[in-house]
Amino acid sequence: MSTIIPKNYRSKLSIYDTQVAIGRLKEIFISKLSKYLDLKRVSAPLFVESFQGLNDNLNGYERPVSFDILNVPKKGEIVHSLAKWKRVALGKYDIYPYKGLYTDMNAIRRDEELDNIHSIYVDQWDWEIHINECDRNINYLKDIVSKIVHAIHETSLIIKEEFPSIEYEFSNEVTFITSEELLQMYPNLSPKERELAAVKKYGNVFLMQIGDNLSNGTPHDGRSPDYDDWMLNGDLLTYNKLLDIPFELSSMGIRVNKESLVKQLEKKNSLDRLNLNYHQMILNDEIPLSIGGGIGQSRLAMLMLEKAHIGEVQVSIWDDETLSITKENNIKLL
Repeated sequence: MSTIIPKNYRSKLSIYDTQVAIGRLKEIFISKLSKYLDLKRVSAPLFVESFQGLNDNLNGYERPVSFDILNVPKKGEIVHSLAKWKRVALGKYDIYPYKGLYTDMNAIRRDEELDNIHSIYVDQWDWEIHINECDRNINYLKDIVSKIVHAIHETSLIIKEEFPSIEYEFSNEVTFITSEELLQMYPNLSPKERELAAVKKYGNVFLMQIGDNLSNGTPHDGRSPDYDDWMLNGDLLTYNKLLDIPFELSSMGIRVNKESLVKQLEKKNSLDRLNLNYHQMILNDEIPLSIGGGIGQSRLAMLMLEKAHIGEVQVSIWDDETLSITKENNIKLL
């Protein structure tokens, strides 16, 4: 656990103005995103039923917050994300091809390692679009990524105009690189070091094909085997100059079909999951093919408002060391 303290850091906005700016940012961005991707807002669960396969397994070791229910012989789990739930919702809400949904997702990830950009509280816009089999390709993925980049860019211009102390402007350009290409570019660096080198060189990077083993025998990063197709997914990264780090804004992908689901579960020795309800729906063609992802609300606010710590734009629980070092360095956590 470590906290980065930028030299001579001072927030460019007061706590009150920060709240005003966050509200405007969220209002502007979701309007842009909905327009570009043809999305409609839906209500979403804070928790799902255990043992149905709907929760996001993340890397497989994170423990969901679970609870029992009075007079109901079932257990609930606070969501890690809505990656799987959204795909089911596309079918349940009868959403036509090339239209989609979005929702405000709030999650608890109690095993998260806390630092400047990680909290146990996760807030993001989760979105999902109904697609056809012919759309399961890299070009379609790139097109969606480019539209999201446009939405972020346009939002940053408005925020910069409305809050004159803010200087940050998100570029409208994005470079597409596969995780294997990145490994070949920087073979002697760790995955995070490769990401940093890439965003310093290119600015915005969409790093593709995450989850499967690379030529060095290890994956670039962990990815659950049962929602994204590892050949058709990626992370949207940018350079955070204030912290000098690669900064992930979004993870997204074209979702598994039944062939890639079985293949990826087999690689993870997790074929037992095929007995779960969610996985059976994929195998039996009972839910739509789709593309989807999540875009961090606090991450986007932190970047655009030039904040040094995610705790400046969201309320969470922090360890004593973080509370002490941020207070000493004039970083005001909410």
